Amino acid sequence: MSSVRSPLRSAACAVLAGVSLAACQPGLRPLTAPESTPAPRAADASEQAPKAPSTRVSQPAATPRTSAPANATTRGAARSSGPSPAVTLPASGEPDALMRTATSVFGDSTYFDGVPDGALADEVTWDIDVRSYETHERVEYFLNRFAGPSRDWMSRAITRGTRYEPMIRLKMRRAGLPEDLHYLALIESGYDPHAYSSAAAVGMWQFMTATGKSVGLRVDWWVDDRRDPARSTDAAIRFLSDLQSQFGSLYLAAAAYNGGPGRVARGLTRFSEAIGDVEGDDKFFALAEQDYLYSETKNYVPKLIAAALVAKEPEKYGLSVERLPAFGYDSVLVDAGTSLSAVARAGGLPLDSLTELNPAILRGVAPPDRAEWIRIPRGTDSLVAATYAAMLPEERLGWVEVTPERNETVAALAKRYEITARELEWYNPGLRRTRSGAIVSDQVVRVPKREAIVAARPVADPAIERYASTTSTGVHVVRRGDVLGTIASRYGMTVSRLKSLNRLRSDRIRVGQTLVVRGTSSASATRTASTASGRATTTRRAPAAPTTHTVRRGEVLGTIADRYGLTVSRLKSLNGLKSDRIRVGQKLKVTRS
Repeated sequence: MSSVRSPLRSAACAVLAGVSLAACQPGLRPLTAPESTPAPRAADASEQAPKAPSTRVSQPAATPRTSAPANATTRGAARSSGPSPAVTLPASGEPDALMRTATSVFGDSTYFDGVPDGALADEVTWDIDVRSYETHERVEYFLNRFAGPSRDWMSRAITRGTRYEPMIRLKMRRAGLPEDLHYLALIESGYDPHAYSSAAAVGMWQFMTATGKSVGLRVDWWVDDRRDPARSTDAAIRFLSDLQSQFGSLYLAAAAYNGGPGRVARGLTRFSEAIGDVEGDDKFFALAEQDYLYSETKNYVPKLIAAALVAKEPEKYGLSVERLPAFGYDSVLVDAGTSLSAVARAGGLPLDSLTELNPAILRGVAPPDRAEWIRIPRGTDSLVAATYAAMLPEERLGWVEVTPERNETVAALAKRYEITARELEWYNPGLRRTRSGAIVSDQVVRVPKREAIVAARPVADPAIERYASTTSTGVHVVRRGDVLGTIASRYGMTVSRLKSLNRLRSDRIRVGQTLVVRGTSSASATRTASTASGRATTTRRAPAAPTTHTVRRGEVLGTIADRYGLTVSRLKSLNGLKSDRIRVGQKLKVTRS
């Protein structure tokens, strides 16, 4: 890769030095920006526009580093000859604005140091107060669980977390938060980007739809940023920073992250006399002693402390942890509707690598309403840029557009193109139909290509929050309007029996709460609650997963690895695979036998 940088890029790097060194990389190449689509979003920066500039710098562009076609452009600097557009540099003292400018110039890219701060120190230290509370009764309880019945789950979760830890720590540090708060993601989801709770909380940081949107995440039919490790981490940091400012205590902020800031604030007011002059993190434990917080919120901070103690010294607690390659990527800007498979073809890349780096892309394509930064493996941007720019628009698109025949139904149209009706509906949300079920004839219908379908995630509309009942596992998730009487009647038991199964001392329940409704499943449900988040995070990939998987048509290693909570490299290692090629009917190991 050429080391030549344009004067514009060098000037911007100089201004941004010390604020966003990871973003100032020469290996980023945005691709052709669509003329008729909204401006693409900055993937790892705030969505807001920079403040009024204090300086404007305009530099002539340097000679392009590759022979990319003339229409391959950088974001903020032209690749062809002639004067470059001005780059707005925010006033000093505006780190957020500087980060946004960095992303707008250089794209979405990360180069994280794979060794966390303090990892090579002789003495293990924490930047949250764990030593003062490690002998607390509930902390000791979770220490025993993490080192005992939940040891295998913790080992897998901490191993998964080594991939994301450098990225999260760097972001925490830049935001002025303790880096060890990244262990919140351990107790929330086990660092699983695709964790999905019974209450419809999603991602590594377990955001509900409304909360995710409130902290700047895009959550809709096409994109679910809650699944994106970098963007969801930025959102969690914004939320935690606000909570810390509100309560003045990290542990009260953590409790509010779990149980809601309103409830914590009301509790502090209501029990101010009982809490007395207690200050700092001790105030959480003083509040937890009152009969007020929900049990999972009372346990949330002790669980965090125990997780931090175990994860920093896993060998001390008998855990075996592997260190994975650090999460990092370059990025390219693609047209709306571009398929991940087209980007993979442009760089000769395995599709699995793109689906793993772009977990927020739900349908295997960039959203149809705007250009999108697509993440690619480090060092591949020049090849992807040159090849992608030479592609015809129809080669980039993940679908073809057709007009349905008169009175044609979704099923009939899908059959005509040899796909399923469900797959057709994935790419046409809001498709209008007549009362007879026929597609309204004046519509243009997107028919997805097979290459787009194989990269899609079979998830429902994430913009709609659902509280599902999971009776097959012996639990019920409380929905709006539920009371103990109706739940007990539904499962053929008395209210007293239901309360006994769940150790309830009152009739008070809340939306999203998980209740055991079968005596035979209570032990299993208790184990799940002890290893999942305080929000009853029961992920789709539970520890009791099958030991083998039979490959089906359209599957790739990435989708199989996602399903069982593995990385592609781990799946390949388990099966002795030297390439990404698999065949229909092949049996793959998905857990240790």
